[in-house]
This record gives sequence, structure tokens and C-alpha cells, in this order.
Amino acid sequence: MSELFNLEKTIHIAVLTVSDTRSEETDLGGQLVQELARQNGLEIADYLIVPDDKERITNAVTRFLQNDAVDAVITTGGTGIAKRDVTLEAVTPLFDKQLDGFGELFRYVSFSEDVGTKALLSRAAAGTANDKAIFVLPGSRGAVKLAMKRLILPELRHIVFELTKHHQPRV
Repeated sequence: MSELFNLEKTIHIAVLTVSDTRSEETDLGGQLVQELARQNGLEIADYLIVPDDKERITNAVTRFLQNDAVDAVITTGGTGIAKRDVTLEAVTPLFDKQLDGFGELFRYVSFSEDVGTKALLSRAAAGTANDKAIFVLPGSRGAVKLAMKRLILPELRHIVFELTKHHQPRV
């Protein structure tokens, strides 16, 4: 019974946009994460925009991880290869476990869906920390849509269940 309850619980996500230039009005990637999440029955627990600054990114994700109301964190932006792109360097040290399959599948699906060989530049990644899932996405709407619809939304409920099932009393 406790497993059934957990599978039906509302999932709460925190969204972090990493950008030196975006505001809430111009943050198309972060807006799309929230829109797709809500369309799929998820709740937005928190939302922030921070500049491409390693310390500020780490602090924002750490804040989300310490929030008991958050089940998963989704970041957008700062995953390229430019010098200012430091989201991965800021977030991956927080991982307890890395979910290598996410980045591999993201690049495979991106390659297959008209991105072609440019997909090899993607540093999309995922992992877990503090019994929460973390997804690190590029900032483009196309990348966000692909990651959310093809990878994150189909598996998020299962991932959260696996991360939190030891918290549920056994019946």
C-alpha cells in the first residue's frame, strides 16, 4: 500500500535557469520546463535565475536540495563548452550518484532528431543527491522540450519513487 501511495504522490520540482542575460520574462527554457511539468501533473516548488557563476549555481542547487518539499531539480543553461558555461562544474560535485544513461540518451536522441553531430557538444547530465533527482539541461527550448518529453517526464515518477521508497513505512 505504501508503494501505491508513493507512486501517486504529487512530484515537486525546483527549476534553475543559469544565464547572464535572461529575466523571468525572457527565460523561455525555464518557462518551458515549468509549463511541461504542470501539464504533466507536477508542481513547481521553487524557481530561480542565476548568472553563469559557479558559486551562485552551487548555492542555488544546494538550497533546492535542502528543501524537503523538492523531489527533483531541473537546471537549464550553462552546459555548453564556452568558458562561461560552468553549470556542470557547479552541480556534478553535489551528485551522490551520476545517471550516465541520461546524458547518453539525450545526446543519442538529439543526434537522431536533426541536431546531428552537434549533439556531441552537449554536456547534459543527471544524477542524484540528498534523495532527489537532478537534471542539467541546455537552455534552448528545443533541448528542454526533448529532454522533458522524451526522457524526464516518462521516468521522473519512477526515479522519485526509487529515491524515496526507503522513507515509506513498510506495511
